[in-house]
Amino acid sequence: MGRQEKSMNKKKKKRKLIAWLVIFPILLLACSFTAYGAILYKKAEKAVNDSYKEIDGRKGKSEYREAKVDPYTDNISILFIGVDGSDARNYGDATRSDALMLATLNEKEKTVKLLSIPRDSYVYIDDVGYKTKINHAHAYGGIKSTVDTVENLLKIPVDYYVEMNFYAFMEIVDTLDGIEVEVPYKISEIDSNDKKHAIRLDPGLQTLNGEEALALARTRKQDSDIMRGQRQQEIMKAILDKAISVKSATKYSNLIDAIGSNMTTNMTFSEMKSLIDYGLSGHLNIESLTLAGTDSMIDGVYYYQLDDAALEEIKTKLSTHLELKNNVANVDTNNNYDDEENAEEENNY
Repeated sequence: MGRQEKSMNKKKKKRKLIAWLVIFPILLLACSFTAYGAILYKKAEKAVNDSYKEIDGRKGKSEYREAKVDPYTDNISILFIGVDGSDARNYGDATRSDALMLATLNEKEKTVKLLSIPRDSYVYIDDVGYKTKINHAHAYGGIKSTVDTVENLLKIPVDYYVEMNFYAFMEIVDTLDGIEVEVPYKISEIDSNDKKHAIRLDPGLQTLNGEEALALARTRKQDSDIMRGQRQQEIMKAILDKAISVKSATKYSNLIDAIGSNMTTNMTFSEMKSLIDYGLSGHLNIESLTLAGTDSMIDGVYYYQLDDAALEEIKTKLSTHLELKNNVANVDTNNNYDDEENAEEENNY
């Protein structure tokens, strides 16, 4: 295989990374003029409409925006939130986020920057008035607090969010008859019901079912939050690679069911359709980003301390990608906040 052909194949793979959900490649098929496509289109539309939930107090736009964005013409950002919720972890409103990924999309260039935010990042949460782990924001104030915290950290607008739980993830993988991913090392993890050592994986490239893929996405004991975020991106890529394959086309109806029953979002179906243009672009490229930092123990609790200089670089890169001229919100950029006074003992997950 020639160098040019290899380069083209890499670009094709990158285009499949467009978002954290399977619903976008489903929409690509649903927009066809076949009878099956028409049925899928209507089903996808209903699933998204049933999942719609505006962010409390937002009035349709971020405080960092002068007006509501139009994803067909404007650069936008989408925060993907994976919540730590299951039958075994029925925390209700106190559910924590287990995965955070922020995508910025440049409409003219059809480029995407995908930032993984470590769940233990030590950040200021306005709802409580001190610094703690970023995944606590969801427990303190749900979607709104999570979105506000990410905005205050990165100083850019979060225009949309998509939230999904464990079950959506597992059902999607199982509906696809598993996904092929590289397991980096021997793993012994809890399952979705918190049963210890229920999932055991050997290293190597293999096909994982929903429970196994979830265990791989959650494990971090042998490396770090940064590596965990990179694994989650690779797993999402594997899901999308499988979802858009011809063999998976007959499974799209079940995929829509899995997504729709376990998702909430403030994107309308019409707004979501705008992302199809990114998938159809012949020159789309996606850059994966991480937040550099160091491990830290504060009052006996583990935190991930973000590197200030690296954070500033990420903020500038994302703001430039969104082509922001003047952010509307008058946000205090002084980071001298009080640390958490009574650090709680952190669950491993």
